[in-house]
Amino acid sequence: MQESRLFKILYHLLDKGQATAPELAERFEVSVRTIYRDIDALSGAGIPVYTEAGRNGGIHLLNDFVLDKAVLSEAEKQEILAALQSIHITRNMDGSRTLQKLSALFQLHSENWLEVDFSRWGNPGYDNETFELLKSAVIRHRSVKLRYAGSYEEIRERTVQPYKLVYKAKAWYLQAFCTEKQDWRIFKLNRILELEALEEGFSQLNPPGPIETFEGEYPKVTLRFPKEMSYRVYDEFDKAQIQRQENGDLVVSANMPEDPWLIGFLLSFGTRVDILSPAHLKEEISEQAK
Repeated sequence: MQESRLFKILYHLLDKGQATAPELAERFEVSVRTIYRDIDALSGAGIPVYTEAGRNGGIHLLNDFVLDKAVLSEAEKQEILAALQSIHITRNMDGSRTLQKLSALFQLHSENWLEVDFSRWGNPGYDNETFELLKSAVIRHRSVKLRYAGSYEEIRERTVQPYKLVYKAKAWYLQAFCTEKQDWRIFKLNRILELEALEEGFSQLNPPGPIETFEGEYPKVTLRFPKEMSYRVYDEFDKAQIQRQENGDLVVSANMPEDPWLIGFLLSFGTRVDILSPAHLKEEISEQAK
């Protein structure tokens, strides 16, 4: 128990940089006195850990300390190798060399069982370059300027502070702070027409929440599909949003943005969709269909 806790304390300090004894005691459900004994044990084992008094004091590791050997189980090693296999998202990410080195270090042979490529068919170059540039901007805290094809036929230039790349609903999105709107926005990567990295930096961002919180701003749309459309309904919607009726029809309830994309999306089902609510959306679709 103590040995396991010592490693967990060490990993926590490596990750956070510092911690207080009461914080560690609460986290590992032991007394503060036990934590201090653990710190003494780590120090006695040659780990450069020290305590510092004062307002900003606590328990610290020397800044240049790294673990000489990875203390991992066989299952954890396999999980790391599998994760590396799944990150070949762009050709610019040289995961194969890292994978080869870790396979040798772990003395495990990794099967090449998975390949992930989220670029579009036919022209992967721009998609991969966009992803790589945005990834670098997120990591380096650098602003980017982009030309974006938004809703209502808008193509506008925006300067944003990128926070996170998110893969959701079969597409990549950028969660970023828009300097023009002075608010958080979600940008679909496929709609970014041009992208320029800027040298302008920014401090650590504090978003209002994960990308799912933006869905709460969308109105709920309820749709009915005949059973013949099951193949596409399950492609487009999560099964938790779908209720199968006694006659086989599928009723879908989902929060969706009311914009030209939604109109085009619903029209793509032709006569195979019935809009149950909201009523004004049904009227708008009817007018567009005419």
